[in-house]
Amino acid sequence: MTEVATTDDPTGAIRRCILLGERAPREALVRLALSPDGHVLPDVRAKAPGRGAWIGVTRAELETAITKGKLKAALARAFKTGPVLIPDDLPAMIATALERATLDRLGLEARTGNLVTGAEKIETAARSGKLHLLLHASDAGADGNRKLDQAWRIGNDEEGSSLRGLALPVSRTILAVALGRQNVVHIGLTERDAAQRVSETLDRWLHFIGPHPALVPCETPSQGASALISNPAGSGAPVAADEDTCEEFE
Repeated sequence: MTEVATTDDPTGAIRRCILLGERAPREALVRLALSPDGHVLPDVRAKAPGRGAWIGVTRAELETAITKGKLKAALARAFKTGPVLIPDDLPAMIATALERATLDRLGLEARTGNLVTGAEKIETAARSGKLHLLLHASDAGADGNRKLDQAWRIGNDEEGSSLRGLALPVSRTILAVALGRQNVVHIGLTERDAAQRVSETLDRWLHFIGPHPALVPCETPSQGASALISNPAGSGAPVAADEDTCEEFE
């Protein structure tokens, strides 16, 4: 069975959340697929065959929709098949899959030479205006974060602004494993397109899991990683859809 795009988007780049009725680029949403035995499973890479239903809600909103039966009803209308079985741990499965997708993207950019690690290398790139996205491990020191944030502002001629790196909800140990390097405390993306690719997967993950209570919030927490990229190409924010289109799916 082939993918079915929304009728108002012949390119297939826009999808509509079955719970909120909002439209957004597919990169900003999470695809749900139906297994042969009727179980709903996350397909965050949008690779599974057959029809898929898309959601753009947070984990808390999804859990509420599951509890109230709204997700099951929306999926039943979307898939138009037999019984739809929703795993009890679907929100956790989605969160894990989104984390994995983000770490895999960082690992790929590392292998292709589009990112740097190590405070000295990042500071050099930042001060020379070659840094497009700055990320910190959740357990990075505040002093180190501030130093690199300031170097990034200097390199972008934005001293005194709120430009700063984004604290990730994972530790340096997890980042080191993902990148295949030792002691990854800070990450700098030095290629603009790579920074945009990372920001897309990161924004989707962070939007779903919600604020991490252990992290220092960004100056503009509602904007996400895309807003932190030097001269970003665009944030891809969702666009409100008409109420009668909320049940559409791919």
